[in-house]
Amino acid sequence: MKYKLIALDVDGTLINDDHELSPGTVETIRAIAAQGTEFVLCTGRAPRSSIPYMEQLGLDGYVITHNGAATVDVKTQEIVHQFAMNPFGLEPYMDYCRKHKVHFDINTTFGIFVENAAGLSQEALALYRQFMIDAPQELPLWEQLEDPIVKFTIAGSMDELDHIYSEWSLWTQEFNMLRSGDFFIDLMHKEASKGAALQKLAEKRGIPAEQVMAIGNYYNDLTMLTYAGLGVAMDNSPLEVKAAADAVTASNNEEGVKLALQRYCLEEQLQ
Repeated sequence: MKYKLIALDVDGTLINDDHELSPGTVETIRAIAAQGTEFVLCTGRAPRSSIPYMEQLGLDGYVITHNGAATVDVKTQEIVHQFAMNPFGLEPYMDYCRKHKVHFDINTTFGIFVENAAGLSQEALALYRQFMIDAPQELPLWEQLEDPIVKFTIAGSMDELDHIYSEWSLWTQEFNMLRSGDFFIDLMHKEASKGAALQKLAEKRGIPAEQVMAIGNYYNDLTMLTYAGLGVAMDNSPLEVKAAADAVTASNNEEGVKLALQRYCLEEQLQ
């Protein structure tokens, strides 16, 4: 068995643009898992919007969520590891968002908070529902938050976020800032990333990097693609992501995950 741990990004990778798992992808993952390979979803999503995909696949194990900021046991929902942020360091970013009317939310491992939750637009609520979030809670004072903050996210148009990213890149960075999608920017603990979390999990499981495979499609996947012994980019990835990967598969709408697993895992293991 060449690859003992396989990390899969979710949006733009595992699921298609309709947020669906294809039957062929499910069948292939189950076949490989039945041979003893572990799968972990490695996503910008929260646990509650990623664990259902593991359940649909019939898998136990772990999900690496919030772009690597929190790792959670699928069955027990125990937090295995999380990178806690300094909330006071977020205040300049929050002030910027208030001034420029940029939507932001604050994430703990299992919670999501916004200012003026009752006044969220239907468009914003629809976006949250797309990621299996009913509605964010009202953001309390820092001292009233019961759990550590693991991620700060802003949402907007591509042009707006391109501008904000270039502006914030000039600030002294206490946090890891990354584009987690065309319409999102995330701030996390400086050491938090998908690659760092995947490495911690692999070491916990006693699996060396050369026996880890990772498949992703965006800039937030770069660290796990370069950590893994085999990093595979989707055809719908930006050029920089494809360049950093060891191989490229078909797009998320063309069952690229299934094709990559069949090529590099299933066929080899059946020989």
